[in-house]
Amino acid sequence: MINETNMTKVPGVTLAFWVAKIAATTLGETGGDAVSMTMDLGYLAATAIFAVVFVGALALQVTARRYHPVNYWFVIVATTTVGTTISDYLDRTAGLGYPLASLILFGVVLLCLTTWRFSTGSISVADISERKTEIFYWTTILASNTLGTALGDYLADSKGFGFEGGALVFGGLIALITLVYFVTEIPRTILFWAAFILTRPLGATLGDILTKPLAEGGLNLGRIQSSLALAAFMAACIMLTNLRRPTARGTAAH
Repeated sequence: MINETNMTKVPGVTLAFWVAKIAATTLGETGGDAVSMTMDLGYLAATAIFAVVFVGALALQVTARRYHPVNYWFVIVATTTVGTTISDYLDRTAGLGYPLASLILFGVVLLCLTTWRFSTGSISVADISERKTEIFYWTTILASNTLGTALGDYLADSKGFGFEGGALVFGGLIALITLVYFVTEIPRTILFWAAFILTRPLGATLGDILTKPLAEGGLNLGRIQSSLALAAFMAACIMLTNLRRPTARGTAAH
């Protein structure tokens, strides 16, 4: 029997983890757009709504004494939805544009990781059990998911790759990181965060493929319907894979 005090509060980094993460980021895109666009609340109001959801989800996760898959993935989805609306607000309403917003957000991610490293001595995700480490973990995830939204829109819109082209580019970069993982000795923590950041723009472009009109290169499936389908898929991932199993300290990939 595993002692709860010796347990990390995040799932192991497995193939199932990455599948669920991509589904969560795609859900964040469709869900964020459903509230800000389909419900016509605007980016600022949608950001306020999702920020409240994120704070509530984070409180449940941080105060829990052990890993709970529903809590964990609730926070992941919350970071992707609020990250979507924050990015869209900066890009469009505030008028920063995709390149500048992406640069600023990249700086925020680096600041989070650097502060985390100097404060705790590590940015590894193998052991997320201490309160301070967990706060750094979720702050970095929120920043990275916001950055990923801006990157996805920048490549698809500003650079003319389109949604399918953007998805292929980001999917290819993730595949390259996977190859590097197996054939080099580059620190696994660096590769993890690189892949983690890239799953967000991949999810953003996949979400746009699902929901954008046919004339814009999408499938026009509807944001609310797509969000519900993605939520059901995530639930199946959690129920049917080892994402539901707590990971003992030191056994998670890093």
